[in-house]
Amino acid sequence: MENIEALNNQLEEMRAEHRSLDEKITQLIQDSTQDALEIQRLKKRKLKLKDIIVKIENDLLPDIIA
Repeated sequence: MENIEALNNQLEEMRAEHRSLDEKITQLIQDSTQDALEIQRLKKRKLKLKDIIVKIENDLLPDIIA
């Protein structure tokens, strides 16, 4: 049970960071002095977070045998 709680906590942290990165990317794109390398780096981090989020979600879902 503690493992599930830990995964849920980690999932929430990852989702929060993912949202934060999304907001930061949007702000940088709207900025007139956008930094293409910074935007690319943030997008790459956001994709990695999304992969981690999907993996955690899959770990939390029970296996269903069809």
